[in-house]
Amino acid sequence: MARVLITGGAGFLGSHLCEKFLGEGFEVVCMDNFITGEPDNIAHLIGNPQFQFVKHDVTEYIYVAGEVNYILHFASPASPIDYLKVPIQTLKVGSLGTHKALGLAHAKGARFLIASTSEVYGDPLVHPQEESYWGNVNPIGIRGVYDEAKRFAEAMTMAYHRYHGVETRIIRIFNTYGPRMRIEDGRAIPAFLSQALRGEPVTVFGDGSQTRSVCYVDDLVDGIYRLLMSDETDPVNIGNPDEITMLELAKEIIELTGSKSNIVFKPLPQDDPKIRQPNIERAQRILGWEPRVQRREGLAKTLEYFKKKMGL
Repeated sequence: MARVLITGGAGFLGSHLCEKFLGEGFEVVCMDNFITGEPDNIAHLIGNPQFQFVKHDVTEYIYVAGEVNYILHFASPASPIDYLKVPIQTLKVGSLGTHKALGLAHAKGARFLIASTSEVYGDPLVHPQEESYWGNVNPIGIRGVYDEAKRFAEAMTMAYHRYHGVETRIIRIFNTYGPRMRIEDGRAIPAFLSQALRGEPVTVFGDGSQTRSVCYVDDLVDGIYRLLMSDETDPVNIGNPDEITMLELAKEIIELTGSKSNIVFKPLPQDDPKIRQPNIERAQRILGWEPRVQRREGLAKTLEYFKKKMGL
């Protein structure tokens, strides 16, 4: 039986990955320190003989007894609110945490997958964004702590691949949504859903013309699994190229919830990307992957989770 370590395993994406790998017959070691992860996300897995939870800060030395075949490094704050609250921890988990996780992969002979992000493209000057684009990032802006941590993590991953021969995979994740997102996450879909469900004004930044391409979590997890099991060592975008403006998304969520909320506009945050759309030709060609869940379907599933979480 293959054994996988998932750092950040109690987070939004990490907890779904724990389920995926358990479902595929793996033994799963979930590691988290709960800076942004939540015990509730993995509570239903406790007691499964194939599941082990380890509370640990991955910026410190990582010890896992026994065989480890795969490591997925998903430990990181991942929303603009988090960057402002824990900027140094964000930098540390992308640098020191990646170094420690790669060191373990080297010691165990494990295949390593780093969760990178579309934020490595910054506020892009090309559209849609393909993997060959080097990005337009402000290293000293408020988002730089996340953007540069992930760019460094990619560089460190490739260094271990080239110098130590570690089997590595790099996934660049575009905006993803679904159950287990934090209500106060700060990203668009949780913010719009929670505000609409409470009947509060729905906050749109700028004039709402900035775009995102949102992917349902089940599709993303499928793409991650396919990449891990592939032979591709160069970065691969995984996301849904169905682009939508933030104003359109806000209106769609208000309609979906049946809310009486109105929309209010606030200034655009510093370095907020104006456009974001993945070119997924590489994922389609190499992995045979493309998103399958339509936005309305995914939002409806996410809405049910939020209603339950908010006691509605």
